Amino acid sequence: MYKFLAVCGFGVGSSLVLKMSIEKAAKERGVECEVENMDLSSAKGTNADAVFTSQELGDELKTATKSPVYPIQRYMDKEEVGQALDDFLG
Repeated sequence: MYKFLAVCGFGVGSSLVLKMSIEKAAKERGVECEVENMDLSSAKGTNADAVFTSQELGDELKTATKSPVYPIQRYMDKEEVGQALDDFLG
């Protein structure tokens, strides 16, 4: 089972929307995962298989975590989130 993070500045609101999109995209692909939404500073200290976040926070997270970081522009766009998930799954 994979562990994914949905990250936004404060860990509420947009990261919750992103979390739901990741869960939907994963379910469509038959991928078992646990998705946590959290704020930027918490994400820096959390181990995960992959991190999904905004373009703005992506660069900061790439230097602060060992996990692959996938910037998402439209959190509600299941296609864009699904593409990032496909990239992760390789």
